[in-house]
Formats: sequence, structure tokens, C-alpha cells
Amino acid sequence: MDHLTPTYMFEAFHCVTPQFLLEHGIHALLIDIDNTLAPYEQPDPDDRIRGWFASLAENGIRAALVSNNHAPRVERFNATLGLLAFADSGKPSKKTLLKAMKALGVSKSETAMLGDQLLTDSYAGKHIGLPSIIVPPINDKKNLFFRFKRWCERPFIRKYARLHGYEPWMSFWKIKGEKV
Repeated sequence: MDHLTPTYMFEAFHCVTPQFLLEHGIHALLIDIDNTLAPYEQPDPDDRIRGWFASLAENGIRAALVSNNHAPRVERFNATLGLLAFADSGKPSKKTLLKAMKALGVSKSETAMLGDQLLTDSYAGKHIGLPSIIVPPINDKKNLFFRFKRWCERPFIRKYARLHGYEPWMSFWKIKGEKV
């Protein structure tokens, strides 16, 4: 199984609608915070984020935050959301994802992982049999480590584009014009 090629890709988290999730049998989401829902610099969820979570809840979709960031960041971000939240998750390790699903009372067959990184979020979810939903990072870090990680992701984004069709917003991964 290819653990890095996303199952689904969207332009942004709020494009992942409850209707889409329910049509695909997804009743629970494990969700990364940083660069998926908000940039690192945004300490609290904004109205769009709160509205999206409210829409998920209204449609019976359970959610948990699963972040590699530390507890102070995760707890502050979650303070107004009131979700199950897991800090220092160690993604791509599967341990915290399994713990989150148990706490939500859901099975693998009805759960997906939403994030912005293939090497952590997609791999963690797919490693335990979850579909991965990937969005471009909101405000990507520019240091050498992150640039290298994004470079490593390119072949898997190209593969997704080849299988599902290129979308203009995929240009973040610089695949436009490349042979796919």
C-alpha cells in the first residue's frame, strides 16, 4: 500500500464538506492543526474554523485534533472548540491516532486523517488503513528542512494528479507544467 499518496486532496480544510465525508462513509476526522486549519502564528481558531467544526457536528461527524505541536499550543487552539485534542502526537506514529479513534468511539472504516503533510499526516493515517485528506499548507515554513520535505512530497502529489486530474491550486507543489 502506498502510504504517501493522498486518498483525497482539497484546496483548503473548509472545502472538505460534511456531504463529501458522509458520501464516502466518513463519520470521524482526525485533524492536524498547524498549516491545515491555521498558520503556526494564529493561536486561536477564527470564525471560519469554528463554523466548519459546527457544520461537522451538525451532520454527526466526530472530530479530534491530533497535532505534533506541544500541549500549550494545542490546548489554547482547542479552548473554544472543546474537541478531543492530542498534543505531541508523534505523527507519523500510529499510537495517538488509534488512541483518538478509541476516545471518539469510531472504527477505522469510518475515520479519515486530514492534514497538510504527506510524510506525517498522510503516512500516519494510511499506515493504519485510514483514507488521507491533504490540503496545501496555509503558510509553509521556508527553512531547509521544510523545503526538503516538500520536495520529497512532489512525486506523490504528481501521482495523485495523474490519477485524479490536476487542479490549479496544486501548483503549491510546483507540478504545473511537469509531465505527470
